[in-house]
Amino acid sequence: MAAEPAAPTSTGDPTSTGELHYPPGSLVVLAGLPGAGKSTLLRRLYDLRGDETAPVPAGGALVIDTYQARNRWARFLRPLPSRLHTPVVYATHVWRISRAIGAGHAVVAHSRGTWPHILHGFAWLAHRAGATMHLILLDVEPRTAWAGQHDRGRVVSAAIFVRHCRRWRDLVRQARAGAVPPADGVTLLDRPAAGLLRAIRFDGNRRSGVAPWSGA
Repeated sequence: MAAEPAAPTSTGDPTSTGELHYPPGSLVVLAGLPGAGKSTLLRRLYDLRGDETAPVPAGGALVIDTYQARNRWARFLRPLPSRLHTPVVYATHVWRISRAIGAGHAVVAHSRGTWPHILHGFAWLAHRAGATMHLILLDVEPRTAWAGQHDRGRVVSAAIFVRHCRRWRDLVRQARAGAVPPADGVTLLDRPAAGLLRAIRFDGNRRSGVAPWSGA
């Protein structure tokens, strides 16, 4: 399987052009199994270091990854039980996406997990702001994603990972059928196709340029 642009609003093919193109002001969400390489792909595309604490203006968009929120709160959360980290980090992540979309920015964002309600929530945020939400599904074998978790030193439990895999199979099946409700477009990439991706481009922004990020 290579790149599969599964809806007309997600255009381009990294296997031939190295680029994917989206409408102005879109929210583009990169999703995949834990350990699939989502953050690694964003770092390569946007020359990120991994120690950022805030969204990064790059490529005509704001790039928003969960590790940015994690880094932002790290020193405050360190004394707390690990189970309390995720709600704070993810609430910050979603708030940043909502704020950026509401301000008229195009956004490329990391999606944590495979829960359907998360995708519906992102679509609601985009549509409320008059924007569109598009998915890039990074499809790798479960064993590859599991190994990726161990490589990065952040491993979900086996039971949780199995549930992620089950939901992921449903998402991939829908993408191959041509749509993943409620996304306005979906592109399915396997690991080789993702390796050929060089840029995610927008036709412009609702506002001129991308303003420097300020905020939590």
